[in-house]
Amino acid sequence: MPIKQVKTEKLKLKSSSQKLKVVKKSVVKSVQKVKGLKIEVLDLKGKVIENMDLPKEIFGAKINKVLLAQAVRVYLANQRKGTHSTKTRGEVEGSTAKIYRQKGTGRARHGSKRAPIFVKGGIVFGPKPRDYSLKLPKKMRRLALFSSLTAKRDEGKIIVLSGLEKIEAKTNKMADVVKNLKLEEKNKKILLVTPDTINACENVYKAGRNLKGVNIISAKMLNTYEVLNAKTLLFMKTSIEVLQNTFLNPPLHKALEDKGEN
Repeated sequence: MPIKQVKTEKLKLKSSSQKLKVVKKSVVKSVQKVKGLKIEVLDLKGKVIENMDLPKEIFGAKINKVLLAQAVRVYLANQRKGTHSTKTRGEVEGSTAKIYRQKGTGRARHGSKRAPIFVKGGIVFGPKPRDYSLKLPKKMRRLALFSSLTAKRDEGKIIVLSGLEKIEAKTNKMADVVKNLKLEEKNKKILLVTPDTINACENVYKAGRNLKGVNIISAKMLNTYEVLNAKTLLFMKTSIEVLQNTFLNPPLHKALEDKGEN
């Protein structure tokens, strides 16, 4: 066999072996990512009782920092009421008569005493009621939420609790749970995510509403700002399923419409 052919075959073997190594590394990384989506489920005493899988689409999404900043900006803008108002010289109370004659007084010429340069006069270019609200497309809102949840998961700031729905409606009971989870900090910011509205989780709401540093929100109402603003996310076990059904699975009436079963 010629020397050139031997060299080319060796090069081919090296390139193929390198490709295999790259493929193996990518497979290992993907397996590690899938394994990393498992999380421990704790009881009210802070002990591990089981492991559960988190939805990969929600807690394993790509983190987009630009989208997160945009979602936070839109959320904060939508919180502004825009009801502030000031009076112009045409709205302020006072006479419209000329203060004194135009000439011969030696003073500057003036008309109405409601002019902005006088005390109790009108305001120039003051704020008026306006709409500060901004809009973000639904897909972008969801991707921003998934990015924020993924970031919190990477930081290890997500805790899943089981049995919280059986808690008594007493603040000291919720304080004991926070203490058992070792979240008792001076400046703690805990976001408790419930599977349903406040009326359905009345005991949980009553137990945590007066506890400093604890905010309660339904999984259906979860948003990017609340997730990023909290130091720790405390999920009730059933709220993970509600989160998945709300933001991933299509509503039932739409599925029936697609099948033609109205």
